[in-house]
Amino acid sequence: MMVKLTSLLVIALLGASCLAVGAAEKVSLPKGYEKWAKSKEKVVTDKNSPFYGIHYLFVDKKALPAYQKGKGYPEGSRFVVEFYGIKEEGGKQVAGKKSMVVLMKKDKKQSATGGWLFAGFNADGTPSKVDPVKNCFECHDRDAKARDYVISTYADFK
Repeated sequence: MMVKLTSLLVIALLGASCLAVGAAEKVSLPKGYEKWAKSKEKVVTDKNSPFYGIHYLFVDKKALPAYQKGKGYPEGSRFVVEFYGIKEEGGKQVAGKKSMVVLMKKDKKQSATGGWLFAGFNADGTPSKVDPVKNCFECHDRDAKARDYVISTYADFK
C-alpha cells in the first residue's frame, strides 16, 4: 500500500506525465536534477496499476527541509520522478527502459492545481500531453491535500 501511495506521488508528481502550463509558457526538466537528493528504488509490480514499474524520486535543496517536515514548501520547490519499466536479470527485477519523467514545482500562479505546476515528459525529455488536473492533481487533491498535495513522505524516501 505504501509503495502504491509513493507511486501515486511519483506518477502524479511525477505521477504520470502532466502539463499544467499556459500555452505561452514552456517548461523543461531542471538541469542537473539527477544530482538532487534521490529516493531508494520504488517498485510497483501490479501490471494493472498506472504506476507499474520502478521509479526514483529526486528532491531539490529548496524542497528537502519541508519534505522532511511534511509541510511548508517554499515557492519554487521541485520534485522530479523518473519511471522505468521492469525487466528480469538473473531472476531479479531491475529497472528496464525509462518510460517517463514528471516534474512537480511549487508555483502559486497554478491555482487550478493547488499552487503546484505539474509537467510530464517522455523518456527523451520532450513534453508529454497529459491533463494536469485529471491525470495529476485529482490524485494529489484526494490523497495529500493535508500535506500540501505532496503524496509521498520523507519516510518513503529513505
